[in-house]
Amino acid sequence: MQLHFFSRLLKRVRPNTPPDSLRVGETELIVEFVRHPKARRYVLRLTPERVARVTMPRFGNRAEAFDFVQRQTAWLEKQLAKSSCSSRAAEWRHGTEILFRGERVALQLDTHASGCVVRFADQEIALKQPATNLRPAVEHHLWRLAANELPLRLLELAAQHRISVTRVTVRNQHSRWGSCSRAGTVSLNWRLVQTPNLVRDYICIHELIHRREMNHSARYWQQVAEAFPRWEAAERWLKANGGLLRCGM
Repeated sequence: MQLHFFSRLLKRVRPNTPPDSLRVGETELIVEFVRHPKARRYVLRLTPERVARVTMPRFGNRAEAFDFVQRQTAWLEKQLAKSSCSSRAAEWRHGTEILFRGERVALQLDTHASGCVVRFADQEIALKQPATNLRPAVEHHLWRLAANELPLRLLELAAQHRISVTRVTVRNQHSRWGSCSRAGTVSLNWRLVQTPNLVRDYICIHELIHRREMNHSARYWQQVAEAFPRWEAAERWLKANGGLLRCGM
């Protein structure tokens, strides 16, 4: 699910030239303006070099683009925290708390004569050899759970809403929670097993409605709301916790 931001067009062009940098928290970000003739809206992304790059449609201007970027400072702050966190590649150890099905659970490492076992919630993982960093084993286990559970749940929801799909995959998507191709393939992020059922089902519905509307138009969102009335609550949870999941919570 790719994050796009829509700008409200101003009725007049402001005479002043906006600055080329923006302060986000304790960080001074360079703002780069890129005009794209085929763009239909303003789109913002944070590059690996920590540059706030805003794509402008042909009818847009720098003043509007900068106003748009300023309204997204909260999102930029989360992206900065996420990139900082991922660069540290945090290890998971005994006692580390992670999110599992929307709840915080602690990893428990038990060592005995026959080997090691990691436990959290109702899950148990046997380790072939002792390990200090439990993250690889736990993430592998979560991915296997996701591969077993997510496609089945998506197909259940597809049947309920009479939407056809050709294929369901579970992937390690870094910037999306899901995606849907024109050919009917729906891909889901394995980290959805760490989210509440509300969020998991919302992402499934979000991608399924793309089988009817391959866009994020008003008509698309109306269909999402009809199929999943609590979609805004799910979005709020993702905004509050999505970055934590990618950081290793």
